[in-house]
Amino acid sequence: MARGPKKHLKRLAAPKHWMLDKLGGEWAPRPSTGPHKLRECLPLCLILRNRLKYALTGREVMMIVMRRLVEIDHKIRTDVNYPAGFMDVITIAKSNEKFRLLYDVKGRFVLQKINTAESKFKLLKVVKKFKSKKASIGRNPFQTGQAGTIPVIVTHDGRTIRYPDPKVKIHDTVKFDLKENKITDIIKFEIGNICMVTKGANTGRVGVLVRKEAHPGSFGILHLKDKKGNEFATREANVFAIGNGEEAMVKLPRSQGVKNTIMEDREQLMTKNS
Repeated sequence: MARGPKKHLKRLAAPKHWMLDKLGGEWAPRPSTGPHKLRECLPLCLILRNRLKYALTGREVMMIVMRRLVEIDHKIRTDVNYPAGFMDVITIAKSNEKFRLLYDVKGRFVLQKINTAESKFKLLKVVKKFKSKKASIGRNPFQTGQAGTIPVIVTHDGRTIRYPDPKVKIHDTVKFDLKENKITDIIKFEIGNICMVTKGANTGRVGVLVRKEAHPGSFGILHLKDKKGNEFATREANVFAIGNGEEAMVKLPRSQGVKNTIMEDREQLMTKNS
């Protein structure tokens, strides 16, 4: 009978978007417990070895992180299996490089290169909003009784932020300063704002929110329209607002979140190879 948390992951059972070779060994790096779920993250080991090619083996990755050369969200991480996820900022001071983890239109993680100004913040989706228990979060010393409880929000990367702006609601996005640990701006989850899909068949697609459908007792459906005018729909929980109006607050991957048809992909490939 199993005791304790699982410590191993077979390569065939690893998420497909990690893009590991089927014959590249029996095992895959199992992400540590952290701010992102196992199947919605990319371990630090794979970022340094498979994507950035700074290491050839897992042992070389260990040497890099133990020299305290890698930061995620401006915090040094020495765990080779640390789970980096959507919107995380990865900084490598030695090479003066900064990346943000985003999705491409095929649902795979992309390390988008960013400048210093953009590396100072990240966007966080609000997944919970409530008044905390006094025992766990603390209490307002100037109030008594129920009024002394502290309002908090919980974000998609596991942060608990106390005393948020009262305008912030569930599904909204907040711009979070990583140096000051403060909310600097709010993106409302409203029609007309640009969003990115973070789950489902449309993962990585970017479009403007055009319509909301309420289905009581089931999943709310949202309709989005991309730059080409293509309309697509997904569940409400899968959508992440990334900007007010049609301008995204973060630098997007090369495709700008616009998915091509199979024929368009073929034509691009033919042009490239000719």
